[in-house]
Amino acid sequence: MNIIQNISNFTTSEKTFVTIGTFDGVHFGHQQIIEKLVLEAKKANKKSVLLTFFPHPRMVLQKDNSLELINTIDERAELLTKTGLDYLIIHPFSKEFSRMTALDFVRDILVNQLNISKLIIGYDHHFGKNREGNIIQLTEYSHLYDFTVEEIPAQDIDNVSVSSTKVRRALAEGNIETANNYLGYNFMLSGIVVNGKQLGGKIGYPTANLDIKESYKLIPKTGVYVVKSTINQKVIFGIMNIGNRPTLNGGYQTIEVHFLDFNANLYNQKLTLELLYFLRDEEKFNSIENLILQIRKDEQIARNYLLTNL
Repeated sequence: MNIIQNISNFTTSEKTFVTIGTFDGVHFGHQQIIEKLVLEAKKANKKSVLLTFFPHPRMVLQKDNSLELINTIDERAELLTKTGLDYLIIHPFSKEFSRMTALDFVRDILVNQLNISKLIIGYDHHFGKNREGNIIQLTEYSHLYDFTVEEIPAQDIDNVSVSSTKVRRALAEGNIETANNYLGYNFMLSGIVVNGKQLGGKIGYPTANLDIKESYKLIPKTGVYVVKSTINQKVIFGIMNIGNRPTLNGGYQTIEVHFLDFNANLYNQKLTLELLYFLRDEEKFNSIENLILQIRKDEQIARNYLLTNL
């Protein structure tokens, strides 16, 4: 899959089959739409193109700082590389771009830039300035510019019992296994390992502290999780805590992971953690000793889980 930053950098003499959307989560429902696009494009000997936008329109038009996305844009791109798409185009969304009329979008972007042959979209799709474009206009423009439009019916979308909203709700409730089933892969957190207060090492459980720079990334429910990561091409398992470290008077949220049977300097490395299982809620203990006892219990439960589930 070729990743193109900005529509203006995309040129092709070949006709394309296109879909458009945020596809946050690239969950099972999204995967069905993309699979349909890829298969139909191959049958017709055309190139498959997914056009998405970043930042999310709500972040630009509504200055919505509360927006939480399941994937960072890098994670989304990585997931989409596995779908068989020929091209992923990530176009910068701006206020200026949002003012493009529906006709201009179809003519300048879909026809002139993408060389479209077919557009596959979800039902109730709107586009262009003030979201004025809809399936009726798309159909009219398709006759004018010689391409076809296939709208995926509402019942087909509704029959897929997966939505980004359901995934977010599961993550917020700590139902990580449900979220992973919806997604079709393990939910992940990606960031750089930074220096912490090194208190974990002092109590026998050194941790890697993850710094996630993307403020829009959804962080699941606070608590303790079983996770896995690939470090130097080797799969390593661990126990991750998301929370404020109340026993240690932390006062701010951290994401820390203690890896099992592994010890190495990971500072400044990029790390991706896949969440497997929710162990327990975050708790405040009366003493460091009680905290250590609980961590030992967490480790044993985690090891038992890994033995029986992997």
